[in-house]
Amino acid sequence: MAKRTIATNRKAKFEYFLLEHYEAGLVLKGSEIKSIRARQASIAEAYVQTDGKEVWLVDAHIAPYDPASRENHDPKRKRKLLLNKKEIKEIWDAGKQKGLTTIPTELYLKDGLAKLDIAIAKGKKLYDKRQDIAKRDLQRDMDREFHRR
Repeated sequence: MAKRTIATNRKAKFEYFLLEHYEAGLVLKGSEIKSIRARQASIAEAYVQTDGKEVWLVDAHIAPYDPASRENHDPKRKRKLLLNKKEIKEIWDAGKQKGLTTIPTELYLKDGLAKLDIAIAKGKKLYDKRQDIAKRDLQRDMDREFHRR
């Protein structure tokens, strides 16, 4: 099971507490999977939307694939996510709770198929973000001291 990361949402861990993760498949066109394999995708501004029956990835940018000029795709189109009914219900229930949202955290290829790691998340307050920055700075200083010795 080789996993090759294509795009990550780097701000997700800084902006949110990630509570529960799900692995979802994506419904893609041929030119989209070729762009993903060429690592021309971004999920930084993307979010996940659900209506209780289906789950969609919105505002993910998958660059047009140049050799597919005529049959190219819209880079920002909504893409359906493939999850089972139980997972869709859990995401729907979490979305109805105040303060919880669903965000994409990582886009990767697994055994040749495009997969998306999505997480139910709760937004951090400013003081939580400051604590994360302080921990990161402390860890960096400790690593520097360790490498000097």
